[in-house]
Amino acid sequence: MTDRRETPRPGRRTKPSQISSHVDPDWSGGERIAKWLARAGIASRRESETLIEAGKVTVNGRKLTSPAFKVTGKESIKVNGKPVKAPESTRLWRYHKPSGLITTTHDPAGRRTIFEELPKHLPRTVTVGRLDLTTEGLLLLTNDGELARTLELPRNAFRRRYRARAHGRVTQDKIEALKDGVTVDGVTYAPIIAELERETGTNNWIKVELTEGKKREVRRALESVGLEVNRLIRTEYGPFELGDLAPGAVEEVPYQMLMEALGPMLPAQPVRRKPEPKKQRADAKKGLNRRR
Repeated sequence: MTDRRETPRPGRRTKPSQISSHVDPDWSGGERIAKWLARAGIASRRESETLIEAGKVTVNGRKLTSPAFKVTGKESIKVNGKPVKAPESTRLWRYHKPSGLITTTHDPAGRRTIFEELPKHLPRTVTVGRLDLTTEGLLLLTNDGELARTLELPRNAFRRRYRARAHGRVTQDKIEALKDGVTVDGVTYAPIIAELERETGTNNWIKVELTEGKKREVRRALESVGLEVNRLIRTEYGPFELGDLAPGAVEEVPYQMLMEALGPMLPAQPVRRKPEPKKQRADAKKGLNRRR
């Protein structure tokens, strides 16, 4: 993918109830820097590799040129000269993207981006896939680039569901042809399930289900059977639903629900040391003062 979508915002502590119960991973051998950066929410693994090849990543002051370099997380790691904090526990948010916003960090044409509209208290996030300018509905945000990659990969076949309003004459036979897949302008799309929901004059509401999520897939597939989409709303992405989330609203998916929905597909979580109780810290401090 290109043009990774992310928020350049400082991290925020995860609530204790959201900390994973995973066994502490063994980082003694380290992990590849690109994967580490992805888990830290800098960008996807592929885009992190691009940053490394461009000489924008340093480890302990050394400029990296290869994504094969391994780190343990104890090093001083910087991207574009700015320190990168160690990965937080994985978090995921549902966002109801309104029409008229683009899914990118910055737009040379000056169009408004989703990251200019998101609440300022959110930590750095990347999007899971993207929605084009006029597409509305469910967009997932995460602080973990590895999770974003997992949810995006076609081989994992996460179902995307949409409601499309399209102009033109439609029959169920016509849209059922999409079940065999379709090729448009040399691009082949995997089988798409479409169902006529209702007709309203010359417009029709159609339910669409797919698993690939290629650029403008729904619009181009329906155009191939003579339908022009004039409104498109994504209602589901895998196990996550738009529900009654209002346009522009963001809501975090509780960690327990995330575990139930994704389970072993979740990246290994960093283990945070539990803070000592206040009384224990005070007693330790008194003991230290007595020894002095």
